[in-house]
Amino acid sequence: MASLPTIAVLISGSGSNLQALIDAIQSGALKANIVVVASNRKAAYGLERAAKVGIPTRTFSLKKFKDAGKTRVDFDIELAKTIQEEYKPDLVVLAGFMHILSPEFLSFFPRNNVMNLHPALPGQFDGAHAIERAYDAFKQGKIQHTGVMVHKVIADVDRGQVILQREVPILETDSLEDLENRIHSVEHEIIVEGAQKFLDELTQ
Repeated sequence: MASLPTIAVLISGSGSNLQALIDAIQSGALKANIVVVASNRKAAYGLERAAKVGIPTRTFSLKKFKDAGKTRVDFDIELAKTIQEEYKPDLVVLAGFMHILSPEFLSFFPRNNVMNLHPALPGQFDGAHAIERAYDAFKQGKIQHTGVMVHKVIADVDRGQVILQREVPILETDSLEDLENRIHSVEHEIIVEGAQKFLDELTQ
């Protein structure tokens, strides 16, 4: 029997999207294994989620690199090198990883097998605070809905090839928190579906 494809997951926070991946693997909905969870924040709760189910974890501190006189690019190279050389994942998933990766990081993954989850539709709200910006745009009457996408990572932030996208309605009665909760529930579905689709395409 062929071994399952492997995934490295990069996180910065609570890891609810990571948990969606873990749950999908345990239920058989995602046919893969997570071989490492790496974070740029030592206190990220997602590291505990990984440890609870026996997934190896790594922490990389940008501050330590800067304190040592090194750059963000040095940090990216160390992160990429460690993941690629020690774990050799078929897919790298950015699941709420709050750090913009440089071309130097991406050069370690020539198969273009790095995937990001972003809470907006293609070309709509690139970069940070996408949900808040969508909510403000709705309140100004500029949009009727927002969305979520998973896409390939390229140097141009949130502009890589879209693997999967889904619209998310915004309701007149929504608070920002209501919209955040609705988007997060869609994220938990689409990160699993997007990862499986990406892996299927890689193995075709």
